[in-house]
Amino acid sequence: MPKKSSKGKTKYVSRLPDKNGRIPYSDAENSTWHDLITRQIPMLPGRACKPWIAAMNEMNFPKDRIPQLKDVSEVLMRHTGWSVAGVNALIPFTEFFELLASRRFPVATFIRTREDFDYIQEPDVFHEVFGHTPPLTDHRFAAFVEAYGKAGLAADPKDHAMLARLFWFTVEFGLVNTDEGIRAYGSGIMSSPGELVYAVESEKPERKPFDPVDVLRTPYRIDILQPIYFVIDSFDQLFELAQSDLLGYVQQARELGMHEPKFPPKEAA
Repeated sequence: MPKKSSKGKTKYVSRLPDKNGRIPYSDAENSTWHDLITRQIPMLPGRACKPWIAAMNEMNFPKDRIPQLKDVSEVLMRHTGWSVAGVNALIPFTEFFELLASRRFPVATFIRTREDFDYIQEPDVFHEVFGHTPPLTDHRFAAFVEAYGKAGLAADPKDHAMLARLFWFTVEFGLVNTDEGIRAYGSGIMSSPGELVYAVESEKPERKPFDPVDVLRTPYRIDILQPIYFVIDSFDQLFELAQSDLLGYVQQARELGMHEPKFPPKEAA
């Protein structure tokens, strides 16, 4: 999702590359990656859409160590001209949009601790690389993310939070219709074993046909299983959305007003 303002707080600090452009991760950090990816991959069949699984196989992530960003970028560049850029965990909206508009996906380079193994609110390198980069090998998906970044740069800052909903319900928590049924493609689902099962198999959440104005009017919370998911028909729908007037949809949504949240307010800390 679009990163929060740099005023946000996090206990994590992104890792910096050495003079050769590589990050010297520790054995413990590499072990965490290994355990995360080997837990998640067996859960994908029957839940992730086949294009996403094929894209992940194309990325050929190592299982014994955290991938280096240069290696990830090389694969993306061959397919769609994208790359990844190391950033802090929390960056301003404007920087986020600028990176996407230039076909560079921001990646926080730290990995979660064992204490946060099952859930981390901040985007770590497992979420960013494993969850986000595979579909960027698909030109349709990549075109949508680029168009989203350009729309964000052109938008009034007051509309940034509304635009975040479009990213949230597609890139982060999107579902897609397939011949085999509804499957997942959003990174927040793909990198979470609990959300993957819940999003595809549970009878609790509402699954709505994707409509951009409806999406822009729908509130969300980042710290709960989603009560609502939006379902596209295929990545072709995202490609068509990339050619449309995204800011026009924002204006329509603003005129219609926001939907009531389908979740309770977050309790004060």
